Amino acid sequence: MSRIGKQPIAVPSGVTATIEKGIFKVKGPKGELQVPFNPALEVKQEDNNITVARPTDRPEHRSLHGLTRTLIANAVKGVSDGYTINLELKGVGYRARLNGRVLELTIGYSHPVVLDPPAGVSFVVPEPTRIDVTGIDKQLVGQVAANLRKVRKPDAYHGKGVRFVGEKIALKPGKAGATGGKGKK
Repeated sequence: MSRIGKQPIAVPSGVTATIEKGIFKVKGPKGELQVPFNPALEVKQEDNNITVARPTDRPEHRSLHGLTRTLIANAVKGVSDGYTINLELKGVGYRARLNGRVLELTIGYSHPVVLDPPAGVSFVVPEPTRIDVTGIDKQLVGQVAANLRKVRKPDAYHGKGVRFVGEKIALKPGKAGATGGKGKK
C-alpha cells in the first residue's frame, strides 16, 4: 500500500469538507477550493480525518492513491494556512514595487516589467529587493513564482536576477586566462 496514500488527513477547526462523486470541496477561513479525483478511489471523512482508499493494486490505482491524498492535503492546508513563496532580487538597481495589485520590476531592462497576478494569488513587497507570492492554491502559487523567476533568471557568472530565498547559484568562473596584456611583445 502507498505509504503516503494511507496516511489520514487531519482537518483543522474552522475548515469544512464535502465529498461528492469525483470532487472534493473544502472551505476554510482563507477561501475555498475544489479538487477533482478519480471516482474509482474512495475518499471518506470520519470525525476530523479524511482517508483515501484504492479499490485494487493495479498500477493506475496505486499511482493515483498517493497523488489524490497529497492534492487533498494541500487543499486543506491551503484554505486553513495558505502558501507563501519568497523571492529575492540580486543586482545593482534591481527593485520591485507594488502599484495596487500590479507588481512593477526594475531588473536591468530598458523598461519596467509589469506583472498582474492571477485570481487567487497576491504579491507582497516587504522591502524593495524581496517579493512574497501568497495564495491558497499550492500549484498556482508555485507556478506564478516560477514565472516571476523566469523574467530574469539568475546569471551564471554574477548571480544577478530573481531567485528563490535560500537558492544557491553555482557561479561559473570568469576568464582565468586574461592577464591584462602582460607577456605580449
